[in-house]
Amino acid sequence: MKQHDKLLLGFVLGVTFGLIGYYWLPAKDFPVMTTFSEVMTFIGATFLRLIFMVVVPLILSALMLGTMELGKGAGLGKVAGRSLLFTILLSGTSVIIAVVLTNILKPGAGLVFDKVALAQNAGVLSIQKNAMATQAKPWYQYIVDLLPQNPIDSAARAFSGEIVAVMVFALFFGWALSRVIQSDDHPTKQVLESIFQACMKIIGLAMVIAPYAIFGIVFNTAYRMGAGFLGNVAYYALVVVIGLLLQFFVVYALFIWGVARTNPFRFFAQCKEVYLYAFTTASSNATLPVAMACGEKVLKLPPKIVRFVLTIGASANQNGSALFEGVTVIFLAQVFGIDLTIGQQVIVVLMSMLAGVGTAGVPGGALPLIVVVMVQVGIPPEGIGLVLGVDRFLDMCRTTLNVGGDLVIAKLVTASVDEKTLAALNDEQATVKAA
Repeated sequence: MKQHDKLLLGFVLGVTFGLIGYYWLPAKDFPVMTTFSEVMTFIGATFLRLIFMVVVPLILSALMLGTMELGKGAGLGKVAGRSLLFTILLSGTSVIIAVVLTNILKPGAGLVFDKVALAQNAGVLSIQKNAMATQAKPWYQYIVDLLPQNPIDSAARAFSGEIVAVMVFALFFGWALSRVIQSDDHPTKQVLESIFQACMKIIGLAMVIAPYAIFGIVFNTAYRMGAGFLGNVAYYALVVVIGLLLQFFVVYALFIWGVARTNPFRFFAQCKEVYLYAFTTASSNATLPVAMACGEKVLKLPPKIVRFVLTIGASANQNGSALFEGVTVIFLAQVFGIDLTIGQQVIVVLMSMLAGVGTAGVPGGALPLIVVVMVQVGIPPEGIGLVLGVDRFLDMCRTTLNVGGDLVIAKLVTASVDEKTLAALNDEQATVKAA
C-alpha cells in the first residue's frame, strides 16, 4: 500500500474502533480498554516526540540555508516580500469570512449555559492566566521579544511560545552567513545541510510508525469523546467548519488558479498526505517535515523557497487559526448579548490576523490569544470555556487549513517571482543535484 493509503486506513479504523469502544466497550465494564488506550497513547506520543525533537534543528538549519542561499542575490527580498503579501491577503480574507459568516448565521444567539460553573472551570482558569500574562506586556515588548536575548534558551522553550524568536534568529543568522560565505562548499553550509538531512532521516524513521500512530491518536480522540462531543455548541462548530471550507476550496482555489495558473484540485490531491498528518496531529510544527518533503518532491517547488516559506509559515501563516479566532470572538459576543460595533469588529479582524501570526503551532495554541482579543472588546474571558469541548476537533480542522495555506503560499511565491530569479533558483537546484 502507498503511504497515504496506510495513513487514511489508520484514520478510518481509528475513528471506527474508537466509536465502538466509546458506545459498546466502556472502560468501567471492560478494564482491558484502559490498557489498550494507554498503548495507543504510547504509540501516538512516541511518533509525535520523534518529530518534535527534530523540529528546532530542522527549522534552524532549513531557515538558515534558505535565507543564506536566497540572500546571495536578489531572491531573498522578492521571496520574503511576496510571502508577506500573500500571508496578509489570505489571513485577511479568512477573518473577513469569519466575521461575515458569524454575523449572518448567529450561532451564539439564545445559547443557555451555567455561568458560575463556567467561570470555575479549571481549563478556563489556566487559559485566563496565560492570557493575562500576554496582555500585561506593553505594545513594544511584543516586537522586542521577537529578538531572542539567548537563542539557546529560546530554542529550549520553543513549544512554550518562543518558536518565532528562534525563527527570527535563524533569519538574521542566515542573512549574515550569506554575506560572509561565498562558496557553496564552505564547511558551515555543509554542516547545516548535514543537520537538515539528518533531521529528515529521523522523520523518515517516524514515518514508519505513522499509520499506527495516527490510528492510536484518532482512536483515543473518538474513544474519549464519542460522536456527541459537540453538545450544545454544534452550530458554532459547524459555522467554523463552513468558514474553513470556504477559505480552503474557494479562496485557496482562486489564488492557485488565478496566480499560479494551476488546477487547484490537482494541487489539493498532491498534498493530501500532508493534510492528513495536519488533521490527525493538530500541529503545524509536527507536520512541517512532511510538508517540506511534499513541497520539494511532489509539488517540485524550489527547495530554497520551500525551506524559507514553510518554516516561517509553520508559526507565522496561521489563517485557519485567525478564522477560528474571529468566529469564536463574535460567537461569544452573541452568547453574552454584546452587540459589537463596526469599529469593534474591525478590531476583531485586525487582532485576529495578528494573533494568527503569534499562535504557537501546537494543539490548543490559539486559546490564550482568543481571550486577549475577547478582553479588548469587552467579552467576559470565562466564555472561552464554552468552546473547550470542541476545540480539539476544530484544532484538527484549522491546522489542516494552516498547513495547506503554507503550501499554497510556497506555490504562489514560486509562480509570482520573475523568470530570472526562478531560473537562478532552479539552476542552483540542478547544480546541487548533479554534484
